[in-house]
Amino acid sequence: MFRNAVQPWHLLVLLVVCLLVFGSKELPDTARSLGRSVRILKSEARALHSEDSRTDGGKDAGTDAGTDAGTEAPAVMRTGSP
Repeated sequence: MFRNAVQPWHLLVLLVVCLLVFGSKELPDTARSLGRSVRILKSEARALHSEDSRTDGGKDAGTDAGTDAGTEAPAVMRTGSP
């Protein structure tokens, strides 16, 4: 259904529409801020991935399957009277 949906001339039309809407002065600023946002997103995703692999590797290495001596129990939220 979406095979060959985006043709090169579609991109050209999109570029012309963006140029008309934003103007030639705003396009470089918009592209620059979009690039910064993508760079920040990539670095945060990379940091999150490295943090996950660090915690997963350390947790499984020193504990037995039945006991979790190195981990804390999850907090229990109570609503109402005891």
